[in-house]
Order: sequence, then C-alpha cells, then structure tokens
Amino acid sequence: MTFKLQSTDKLNDWKGKLNEAQNQAVEHINGPLLIIAGAGSGKTRVLTTRIANLIQNGVEPWKILTLTFTNKAAREMKERIGKILTIDQGERIWAGTFHSIFAKILRIEADKFGFTSNFTIYDAEDQLSAIKTIMNRLSIPHQNYPPKAIRSVISDAKNKMVNSTEFAQSAESVFDRKVAEIYKHYTNYLRENNSMDFDDLLLYMYKLLTLSQEIKSFYQEKFKYILVDEYQDTNKVQYLILRELAKAHQNICVVGDDAQSIYKWRGADVKNILDFQKDYPQCKVIKLEQNYRSTKTILSAADEVIRNNKSRLEKNLWTENHEGELIDVFECDDDRAEAQKIADSVLKLKSGIYNYDSFAVLYRTNAQSLQIENALRKNNIPYIVIGGLSFFKRKEVKDVLAYLKILINSNDNESLFRVVNEPPRGLGKTSLEHIDRFAQARGISLYESFASAELNMNLQKRAVVNSKKFISTIETHRQKILDDPSFENIQSYLEDTGLIAMYEEIPTEDSQDRLNNINQLLNDIEVFLKEGENFTIQDYLEQSALATDYDEKEIGKERVTLMTLHTAKGLEFPNVIIAGMEHGLFPLMRNNYDKEEEEEERRLFYVGVTRAMDKLILTYAKRRMKFGEMSSQMMSAFIREIPAKYLNQSKRAPKPQFAGTGNIPAGMFANKNNKNLPLKDRFSAPPKNEYSQITDYDNYSQVESETEFGVGDIVSHSQFGSGKISGLKGEGPRRQAVVRFDSIGRKMLMLKYAKLKLIKKANQL
Repeated sequence: MTFKLQSTDKLNDWKGKLNEAQNQAVEHINGPLLIIAGAGSGKTRVLTTRIANLIQNGVEPWKILTLTFTNKAAREMKERIGKILTIDQGERIWAGTFHSIFAKILRIEADKFGFTSNFTIYDAEDQLSAIKTIMNRLSIPHQNYPPKAIRSVISDAKNKMVNSTEFAQSAESVFDRKVAEIYKHYTNYLRENNSMDFDDLLLYMYKLLTLSQEIKSFYQEKFKYILVDEYQDTNKVQYLILRELAKAHQNICVVGDDAQSIYKWRGADVKNILDFQKDYPQCKVIKLEQNYRSTKTILSAADEVIRNNKSRLEKNLWTENHEGELIDVFECDDDRAEAQKIADSVLKLKSGIYNYDSFAVLYRTNAQSLQIENALRKNNIPYIVIGGLSFFKRKEVKDVLAYLKILINSNDNESLFRVVNEPPRGLGKTSLEHIDRFAQARGISLYESFASAELNMNLQKRAVVNSKKFISTIETHRQKILDDPSFENIQSYLEDTGLIAMYEEIPTEDSQDRLNNINQLLNDIEVFLKEGENFTIQDYLEQSALATDYDEKEIGKERVTLMTLHTAKGLEFPNVIIAGMEHGLFPLMRNNYDKEEEEEERRLFYVGVTRAMDKLILTYAKRRMKFGEMSSQMMSAFIREIPAKYLNQSKRAPKPQFAGTGNIPAGMFANKNNKNLPLKDRFSAPPKNEYSQITDYDNYSQVESETEFGVGDIVSHSQFGSGKISGLKGEGPRRQAVVRFDSIGRKMLMLKYAKLKLIKKANQL
C-alpha cells in the first residue's frame, strides 16, 4: 500500500513558506543527507515538511523512523504532520526519543536477552535505590563511596560501552575497584529483577542489531527512512545503532548544529556530526544558514566567536532581520553590583515595550543565581528559576541551613532529622526510632536523646558511638560560631560534619555544583553579617526562610526567567543577559582543562548569545566572593573575541593586562614563547596579577618546588592557576597542601608532585 495525498494544497502551502535551502532539504528523498541547521534557522519546520513530503512521494508512514531528544518534540512533530496530511498518517510514523522507541522494540525482542516483555525500566531514582541495596549487601559504606557517584560512573561506563568485566580490568584506583565490584552485582541485580535502566535500552538495542544478519535485515527494512534531530547530541551507542540501521538503504537524514554541541559531560560526541560526511561519502549536505530569530548584530557577534573553534563545520549565518542595537558589556565592581546592574537593566528595558517574561538571565553555574535572586527580590522583580530550584530550596543549601538552625535551637527536630544522615552516619531507621522513643519515654528533647545515647538499652554500640559523635560535633562549634559567625568558623563546622567532604569525594558535575552552592551560601552569610553591626545568624536564618517562602505562584506568569546556559538550549527571548563573563567562570575551568573543553565552553557561549532576539547584555565582575574572600576576576576571553564594532564601547571595561603581550588570543593566555610550551600550559599559564613577582615566564618553571610554604601564601599551579593555601599537613615527601584555587575551589595536593609556585608570602599581603 502507498500513501499519497488526494490534494497537495496543504503541503504546497507549507513548502511555499520555506526558503530555498529548506526546500532542498524537504525535496531530497533517497540517500544520506546532512542538514547543518544554524541557530534559529527553522529546522523543526523543515523536518516536519520533509516527512510529509516523503509520504506524498509514496513512503509508508510506518517505515519512517524519526528520533528526537524529547517526547514533546516527537508529539509536536506528529501533530504538525497530521495537520498537513491526516491525523492517522501522523500517528503511524515511528517518532519518539531513542529510549522510548527502543523500549517498544525491546519489549517485542526481550526473550532474546533473557528478559520478559513486561520488564521494568529503572529511572535515575530506581537506579540509585538498587545501588544502595547492593552496597548494603556488600557492606560498602555510603559515606566513603557515595551511591550517586557510583551511579554516575556506571552510567558513564555504559555510555562508552564498557561492561562490568572490562571496567574491572581497567580499574586502577581503590574507588574504581569498588565501583567495579558494585557494577558487576548491579548488572546481575537488574537481570534478576527483570529490569533495564535507561542506558541498557541503548545497549540492548545495539546488541539486538548485532545478534544476526536476519534480525538486522528485518529492522533495516522496517525503518527504511531514518531522520534524527539534534544529531550533535548523540553518544557512541546511539551512533552505532544508527549506523547499523542505515547500512542497507542509506536513507538517513540527520539534522544538527555542531556549534550547539554542549553535552560532552553526559556522553555526547560532536565528532558524530563532524565526521558524518566521512561515514557517508555519498551524502548530500544542505546548510540552513538564514536565521529568523536574532538581529544582524547579535548573529554576527555569535558567528565571529564560534569561528575561533578549529573543530567545526563551515557555515555563514545571515539574517534579513534589522541591524539591532549594539551588545552592552557592563563591568561591575563585584558580584553583588553585577546582580544589581542586571536588575537595573531589566527595569530600564521593562519601562519601554517589554514585559518581564521577555527577559532571560543566563549563567554558567547554579550558584550564581543567589545574588541575582537577591537583587531581583529587592527590586520587586518577579522571576522563576527554570531547570533547577530557587537557591534557598536546593537540597545542599537547606542542609547547611538546618545545621545552623540546630546551633540556634537544639529542639528543632525537623532540622535534626534532616541532617543526621547528611552525610550518612550509620544511624538507620531502626536506631532513629529507638532514639525518638527514648526521648518520649524520658520526657526529654530529641537532641538530648542523641546526647544520652549510652543510656538507651535498645541501641547497638555502633549507633551509640555515632549518636554521641554527631552531638559532639555540634557542641564543639556551637559557642564559637555564635560568638564569631565568620566564614572560616562556619566552614570549619561543616567540614567537621563531613558534609563538604561528601561532595568533594563525588566526581560529578552535580557534586561540584552543590559545593559551589554551599560556598556561595557561606559567602552570602558573611556579607549579610558584615552589613549590620548587630546582625546575627538567627537574623540570617529568618531572612532565608522568607526568601524560601517567596511564593512564585502569587506572581503570575509575567516573570523574568533565570536558568543555566545548558538549560537555555532550544529557547529564545527578546532580551538575554549573560552573567559572570569572567575567565575561570565562563569559560569554566575545571581540572584538566584542555582545547576540547575550551571549544565546548565556546559552543555554550554561542548557544547563549543566539537565544537573544533583540537585545543582548553581557556582565562581569572585577571581584567575586569565593570561599570567603574577594577574588580578583578577569574579563572572559569570549568577550574579547567579539569584534568591537558589535559592542557598546562606552560600557566596555579596559582590557585586563595578562602575562606576556597583554592580549589573550582565542581563550589562551598569551606569551611570546607559548608555542614552545606543552599544550596544557599554553591554556593555563597563570596571568600576571597584583600578587605576581614573576616578570619572565621563560624562567617560571624553574621556581623551586621545595619552597617552604605557609598557610595564607598565594601560590600558582600550572593547571589550576592562582590560589591561596588554607592548610598544610604531613612531613617530607608526604607533605600536602590544601589550596583554594580561584578556578576550581578547594584542592588537596602533594607538594612533591604539585610543583606549586610561590607568588607572595602571607606576611607580605
């Protein structure tokens, strides 16, 4: 049976609204097709019309496989096709996410892998619960091996197609060997429970296609035409599945933009789209270069920046939109001044033709939202945080506040129960019930019951020790903090509780974000207490409670949108403000920052810039509060990559001076001899700043690593940049330093290997 429209009027109407390049993509029928779709170029309309055109040309709807990255996108595509053709034809297309489509297929083929068709699909919470169960069976302490970290590492291994046996063979560290043990049991646990996790849906689909030529041929014939949206976001397994499905007919059409590949941290590989022409030498390439979203100024600025990436597909974005305003760049004294400038900018533009919901404030890290939220509240500007919780509602923030509440009010049972196992202390549900009953029977507070644990006959010895230790930690710091609620004292308290160490030991982006949020909260507390002579911790807790109760539902729909740059992908706003345009913050420089990381950060900036339709504002702070101290900041190299003709020069700060020539080409610190440096050092050679004693970088590496360091010294590291020593321990070759780097935060280093360079002694500051 073939499907053709009785009337082609609707399809022709849709085609009539497309530009020449879009129509070429729609009219292409057979053979591989790469559609390079620039930001705001109308790719969804092209994909939808292309599917309708395939059906108009006799392709049966059920032979069309369309893979998207959200179920919402798939539903909208089906609905649009239904409007062009018929509802039945729209519904008969195989359209959905990789996971949803493959789950349907695997339910049919489940028996080939020893599962039944009614297998359970584990989401992230189910995975975590399963991993905790396994760890408990193996008597592996959660405190030393956080379950979320284990889940993240296992998922990453699966995305790279590394099974538990292979992982165990390559495990070198104690942590990885423990993960390998859990991974093996987790794999067996899933099979025993007739369950697959999200990663398994991809892995088993690939295994299905490689079981036999008969099975592969069946699905190659079933899905004769394949369309993939957001191809730049596919990972290794998805790439291999698509390769196998498309081998027979080569009718694969992928749509994407290499310049918007920003998910490397969750397995996406930009090489999939960059190498598509190598994989399919006969492919046709169509570039959608006309932008329908942004002004000429904004689009040109974005195009100039992304050209600094070496790994990219060539395209020339253009638009028929008006020239538009220049991009404002605001230099602010510090992060609080920056937040106020953002609020002022919103109010100024709001007084014109815009509503609050036409504004988006984007930032690189979640921790940045605190100051921005504070400023918006102070100026009575309604807002909503998208893709994350408002700052004071975040788990780790509430945990810290709960620890502080206990200092003020030891009878606060809610706060006690919240943090007693944050981090885990070996006090399970049964032990806590015994402690609660003991309190009720004796007529004492829950806090006193913890403190009197040795009198509780129902508690095991381990629970007694842990209960006493919990209370001892609080009491050790109570009076000290009430007398002097400084950043250092509060941080010392939290470190003794184990909360900070728990997140430091989890090697994930999420954990780093949570640490950043904790430090941002401590900074906010310190600033608050300094603002008023008689302000106390209790005053701050009351203020934070009011902020937490800031009821977004009362505001209505007209609100400023706050979100990370990653969350903003796919969205657009008339006015966009990108905050924190500072070197080390954006681009964000973590451990082992390299060229690939730099290019991914630049793509992320490109995504942020191209969200703006009418107005773009970039802000940065000369100083930012980090780990309790004001840290000097430098303007991001990304701003410098925008030609001056697109910037409002009157609002642009003078170029900061760097080591060497004073310029910073394409995201790296300049140096007259940097071509002779190792690659990593070309990108991380520390800038000359007010602490610098070094005038000749050629001799920089000659500085003795055996320098006698002291607490408070300003030092520099070839990878992490400048920082301050906050602690020292050990002797001789085992001597270690705790350094708080401006770029990545707290790091413990072995002095023998770290090769720290002394910038300035503490007594000289």
